[in-house]
Amino acid sequence: MSPIEESGLRARLIAAAVAALEGGANDLSLRALARDVGVSAMAPYRHFADKAALMGAVAGHGFERLREALVEADATAEGSEAVVAQGLAYLRFAQAHPALFRLMFSGACVPPEPVGETAYGVLARRVATLTNDPAATLACWALVHGLAVLALDGRAPPDGTGTGDPAAVLRLLAGPLAKT
Repeated sequence: MSPIEESGLRARLIAAAVAALEGGANDLSLRALARDVGVSAMAPYRHFADKAALMGAVAGHGFERLREALVEADATAEGSEAVVAQGLAYLRFAQAHPALFRLMFSGACVPPEPVGETAYGVLARRVATLTNDPAATLACWALVHGLAVLALDGRAPPDGTGTGDPAAVLRLLAGPLAKT
């Protein structure tokens, strides 16, 4: 295989793993993924030492997709409303990709550093435009992540009850940031 085909194989294996996760697969194997993408059982090992390495790459792919969703949401609003938009994008991502989202935060893989061009970095840059409080970014992330997990676990109040409106909950924290 050429180097270009090799890099394409890595992407295809990650895409197949994401599709399998989102399709409800509980236990992925490199051998099954190789079969799914039409390569030999040993081909994935040129890119991933083992299943854990593959799952780490899948989680990294998820973090990148989440970052892209937050960047897009951030561009739709200004000030604290951009924080709300990011929070809603985070919730939509978690609900659209529950298995990937759970993998990303499972501890089975190392998440990206919370600085720079990461999902957390997107939030941190926006929050920094509103406040100098270093705890504010973590508070925002903790709130939206908690809402996402509650929703995935079926524990969040339903929308429309007042208490279950995610935008209203996010505004409780985001609105006052501009005043700190």
